[in-house]
Amino acid sequence: MTKKIPHLLLCLFVLLVIGIAGIAQQSATEAPAGFDTPTFTPAQSVSNGIPEPTGDTFALDQQTFEQRKDIHAGLGPVFNAISCVDCHQNPVTGGPCQITEMRVGHKDADGNFANPTVLINDGQDTIAGRSIVNDRTICPQAQEHVPATETIRTLRAVNNTLGEGFVEAIDDNKLIGIANQQPGLSDGKIQGEAVQVALFESPGQTRVGRFSWKDQHGSLLSFIADAYLNEMGITSRLRPHDTTTVCKTTIDPEDQPDSLGLADIDHFAQFVRGTKVPPRDASLAATHDAQKGQQLFEGIRCSTCHVESIATAPTGTVVDGGTFTIPAALRNKVIHPFSDFLLHNVGPATASSRAALRTPRTNCAPARSGDYVRNPDTCTISSP
Repeated sequence: MTKKIPHLLLCLFVLLVIGIAGIAQQSATEAPAGFDTPTFTPAQSVSNGIPEPTGDTFALDQQTFEQRKDIHAGLGPVFNAISCVDCHQNPVTGGPCQITEMRVGHKDADGNFANPTVLINDGQDTIAGRSIVNDRTICPQAQEHVPATETIRTLRAVNNTLGEGFVEAIDDNKLIGIANQQPGLSDGKIQGEAVQVALFESPGQTRVGRFSWKDQHGSLLSFIADAYLNEMGITSRLRPHDTTTVCKTTIDPEDQPDSLGLADIDHFAQFVRGTKVPPRDASLAATHDAQKGQQLFEGIRCSTCHVESIATAPTGTVVDGGTFTIPAALRNKVIHPFSDFLLHNVGPATASSRAALRTPRTNCAPARSGDYVRNPDTCTISSP
């Protein structure tokens, strides 16, 4: 009889653990949704409740996100836009838009993707080590042109940033678990890759990538610093060197802290982390066509990759190499991204340094009728 007691205690302990896990899962609540960041009226914007650094406000974060930059602030020498909101605005600040950027490259002798070397300044200078070719410049000498050698050419559309703070709050193991489940859900035909990527703000640390078309970044701060450099040509403490010095008059890094001790990239990250997820069009979702579409979507197992619901990590979870602690506003929230945030090999049209493409979010391509999308053609655009 006494020998059975340890086994009984073990069983009770297992049941207790399962019960606690079940309660935790049940306690997850829906992430707040809404288009509550009207453009150029930050005083009317409403955040998801995320706490602000001392002296900071959500309105100030949005105002910084919308601020237009000039040469004196470090714009260029090569760039695509003069503010974040120029590309992230539809239907409110932080959303996506119809703008595309050019990515090019070629295959080397081994058949691997290689970045271009772009000649500028009448051939006296070059820009290398990246696939993007910027549309604009602060002077004629720095203007980029696609070399004839670059036979891989494609466009990438601007993605949504609303609600991406909840995406950042997803635990790595959650995404890895989704990847591990996919072969069993697809007769062994599908498995996304959870890619470990470096974090600019935490040298030597990695995290599962989830931002950008190729899952290049695992944190919002890394993603934003990279975009500030590549899209606007503004350097920061995390990306301290410009792409070229042709026509450059400013000193790196150009993004310096304000009176609160926050640089632009900090305000940008705070703004994105404070946005709500895009809401679903309830009226459209209630239509007969939408409901039939949902049945079809589920019946052919689109949700294997376009995952309908994912819960974020608990309060206090430390991510981004120890630099960000998940606050209550982002913790244990259910989002409906219709994405697994994994990397998938979807064919040669996406060949690049990573020969795959992140599963599009609903905001990138229409996963099913009734979901809010900003451009039905976006994800038909291939991407290196």
